[in-house]
Amino acid sequence: MNLPRRQELVFPAWPQFDAAERAGLARALEQGQWWRMTGGEVTEFEREFAGHHGAAHALAVTTGTHALELVLEVLGVRPGTEVIVPAFTFISSSQAAQRLGAVAVPVDVDPETYCVDVHAAEAAITPRTKAIMPVHMGGQVADMDALAKLSADSGVPLLQDAAHAHGARWQGRSVGALGSIATFSFQNGKLMTAGEGGAVTFPDDEFYEEAFIRHSCGRPRTDRGYFHATSGSNFRMNEFSAAVLRAQLARLEEQISVREERWPVLAALLGELPGVVPQGRDGRCDRHPHYMAMFQIPGIGERRRAEVVDALIARGVPAFVGFRALYRTDAFWETAAPDTTADALARACPRAEALSQDCVWLHHRLLLGTEPQMHQVAETVAEVLAGS
Repeated sequence: MNLPRRQELVFPAWPQFDAAERAGLARALEQGQWWRMTGGEVTEFEREFAGHHGAAHALAVTTGTHALELVLEVLGVRPGTEVIVPAFTFISSSQAAQRLGAVAVPVDVDPETYCVDVHAAEAAITPRTKAIMPVHMGGQVADMDALAKLSADSGVPLLQDAAHAHGARWQGRSVGALGSIATFSFQNGKLMTAGEGGAVTFPDDEFYEEAFIRHSCGRPRTDRGYFHATSGSNFRMNEFSAAVLRAQLARLEEQISVREERWPVLAALLGELPGVVPQGRDGRCDRHPHYMAMFQIPGIGERRRAEVVDALIARGVPAFVGFRALYRTDAFWETAAPDTTADALARACPRAEALSQDCVWLHHRLLLGTEPQMHQVAETVAEVLAGS
């Protein structure tokens, strides 16, 4: 598409950092112990992160993907078992299960929130199901009331993929206080970041100690004789990442408050544009961190959507195409794939299939801009669509 050039929009940079990160890195360096087992930064970060999210424990790990894989292993996921995942999510949600040899079972999502459809998840449960993995898409918390009931009725545990949901609350409770394990990502684009990293929050003691041992090569904390108690891997976070994340956590709530003010403005403006449908919000999610500003352009198709995203980027709007439905990737079919076809899954997941082709999302740093910039963003989207 050939659109007239206009002044490029400029939004706050991401990642953000200041003297707090510098001081943290110096503190980690000067303590002289850069390993989590002997230093203090990881332990302090875990304590602060758990407290912030209403959890009994937090465990810092190398990545958000490793956080999912670790918890699934603790929950008994093994070859031949199944994990229910939303069809519309980043590939890590399914690959964490598939790397353990388990079958990832994609189910459809809610048309308003883009989070897992609870009825679809219920219908997918079999005797082999070891976990149900709701993803809090873009920071919108999935229907945790209905999911908690489903878990209690079926006996299948929940694993919240909260990679997008740092600081989110559901009916006044943080995601770490909802009675199930939650995992978080600190990859470079996330709401808190050290470039990479992840964390797991635990509501009680039941699985925490096993996860700690497994994340440290199966080695108990006090072991000095290499008596590895179980299988595991090295998912330990380093002291420098933890020091940066402590500073990131300290400014999280202020940033969420700004985004909570900006998104309603932008969503209302986008909703006035012909053919644009912003992601909805469940009112029970009373603290939404807005990792993504998401909207659909129904019927646009993948090619035209890519053109729209390119045009927005050219004008300074940090835009991305939505996730491809899991079953529409080669990676999904490489190992531990379900005994079905992509077309069959597409028919079973029509809402995820549509999102795979018509969803656009804008980076959360945009929502740290000014209110007048929200109007400029909507105007830019309107102009781009008019020229598409």
